[in-house]
Amino acid sequence: MDKKLTEADSKYNHLEKMEVRELLTNINKEDQTIANVVKDCIPAIEKFISQIIPRMEREGRLFYVGAGTSGRLGIIDASECPPTFGIPHNLVVGLIAGGDQAIRKAVEFAEDDFKRGGEDLKPYNIQEKDTLIGIAASGSTPYVVGAIREARNQGCLTGAITCNLNTKLAKEAKYSIEALVGPEFVTGSTRMKAGTVQKLILNMISTTVMIKLGHIKGNKMIDMHLSNDKLKERGIKMLIQELGISPNEANILLKKHGSVRASIKNFKD
Repeated sequence: MDKKLTEADSKYNHLEKMEVRELLTNINKEDQTIANVVKDCIPAIEKFISQIIPRMEREGRLFYVGAGTSGRLGIIDASECPPTFGIPHNLVVGLIAGGDQAIRKAVEFAEDDFKRGGEDLKPYNIQEKDTLIGIAASGSTPYVVGAIREARNQGCLTGAITCNLNTKLAKEAKYSIEALVGPEFVTGSTRMKAGTVQKLILNMISTTVMIKLGHIKGNKMIDMHLSNDKLKERGIKMLIQELGISPNEANILLKKHGSVRASIKNFKD
């Protein structure tokens, strides 16, 4: 059996005997190492993103596939892209072993089904211009490895985010991002450092791709969905800053055109 960093014993022991402040301090001490791990991954992330962008420019889709914590993190990132960047809901898709019910409650042994990973992709009719990212702290989850293999067989761009070296998943994918956060504070609890580093990397991938696809102007989310009062107020502020108009004028524009981008375009036209 391969030795995995994510399964190595914690550097701390007798956790149950620690006071609350000591537990918090030690968890925080471990968390402080994560930013440097991500920094070391930037060259690999950059290479991968440079291949994703041209595919999405041709209306390719981005898929995240994972199990457990990794699958939930992919679904979170995918679900936040439409309201943040104004994109269709089927452009960034998150899949989790066990289906949507596994988002809230673990489905036993779902992650161990190699064939299911590929089968769950079939309804999406994946093709060459699509990208699939397999997310697995261990790098060996059969469901995720199976999905990556199916995507590769269909000519898709494939990538892996793992927290171990030289894993099955990394070998199966064309591009691999190995974020080596080391042993968890609670041995094997990859919802901690491994989960955090995966979330940071997913943030970097989706945000950078969407910026390069033109969904940000300056530093503002001009394509965001105006789905609540807070976002409408943010949209009004954007228009005031961009167009030099009054709050009332900005509000009227936003109500009429329904988005910050459309408001700017129609005002300038």
